[in-house]
Amino acid sequence: MLLVAAGLWGFNQWRYHEVDVEQQKLAAYATVWDQPNRAPEVDWAGLKAINDEVVGWLYVPGTTINYAVYQADDNERYLRHSAEGNYLLSGQLFLDYQNAAPGMTDAQSIIYGHHLLNGTMFEQIAALDDQAAFDRTDTVWYVTEQGAYELEPLLMYYARADDQTVRTFNFASDDERRTYLQGLLDKAVTKRPDAAQVVQGASHVLSLVTCNYYKEYYTEDGTNGRSVLVCVPKDEAVVSAPSD
Repeated sequence: MLLVAAGLWGFNQWRYHEVDVEQQKLAAYATVWDQPNRAPEVDWAGLKAINDEVVGWLYVPGTTINYAVYQADDNERYLRHSAEGNYLLSGQLFLDYQNAAPGMTDAQSIIYGHHLLNGTMFEQIAALDDQAAFDRTDTVWYVTEQGAYELEPLLMYYARADDQTVRTFNFASDDERRTYLQGLLDKAVTKRPDAAQVVQGASHVLSLVTCNYYKEYYTEDGTNGRSVLVCVPKDEAVVSAPSD
């Protein structure tokens, strides 16, 4: 039994090593800066030479999150496949296939990533259900070939994997969008202190989705729950002080 356990441990470590190697290769195509308010510079031609389904780059200063984002014609391909099409434990970050590319076009854009226990991919997104960690994270960069979006966390909530309201992309009216975001705020486990005011003026959000391991959010077939971090562009997160 000890030999079997050691073999499984070694196999898992090799899988994590494969992830590190693949993601480091892609990271060479983006330059990040010491200043968190400066957008990464991305070599789009280099990334597209590897895989032309790349649509963006996600970077969260102060974390390990510094990854290319892909979009397929389904939400399955990049769950366990690398940019080069090989099996990879982590897969790649990917934009929901029903979102308009390259993201930040619909009222809500959604990017998915695995919650790996070695601290990579979206493990540090899942960790933002701690208010102190949430408060320390004040910048999220989503960069596309068309432009860069500087965002900040608005709130985090939990959902079941079969909750399809998570995948709401557009709304019939501003009031419908506000009602939807207020509903997420009502479920929030962490949030910025002025979130209620921000949701009134936010016209676009970027939601980062990963697994959590809270049993109450498992589906009947044992599928893990989801942690969803909702981010808002910084220029939409400014709340005016009340006038006298």
